[in-house]
Amino acid sequence: RHRATIGIGGNIGDVLRRFEHLFIFLQRDPRIKIEEIGPILKNPPFGFLEQDDFLNSVIVIKTSLTPYALLRFLLRTEKHFGRKRSFANAPRTLDLDILFFDRMRIDKEHLQIPHPHWQERESVFIPMRYMNLVPKDIKKGKTGG
Repeated sequence: RHRATIGIGGNIGDVLRRFEHLFIFLQRDPRIKIEEIGPILKNPPFGFLEQDDFLNSVIVIKTSLTPYALLRFLLRTEKHFGRKRSFANAPRTLDLDILFFDRMRIDKEHLQIPHPHWQERESVFIPMRYMNLVPKDIKKGKTGG
């Protein structure tokens, strides 16, 4: 099984309840096992600023899926929870990003692992630091969302 770190976020509707439903949804899939859930943070949006604040966290999973299969699974999961893609940094019901997958490095158009700029996003960096997933010598950045 592979170890993956997933960023989760959303800013439309009852996001906390959606996160709870997401965790149940993930645990029901035999290919996914949630290992750890980070603290949930409230963050200002970035990019498109005329929207509500986001709730964000990080989860660590074990999975039998490959990175590309996990990406497809996460995109279907976002859609299942009502995500509509309209423009970059738009409001969303659920956002799921692969941050890390084992120690792999992938740099393709539709999949970049580690996720680019992860350490610049407090919405990712702070939960990961809390979960002891970030080496102490890495400094945090400045953006939220």
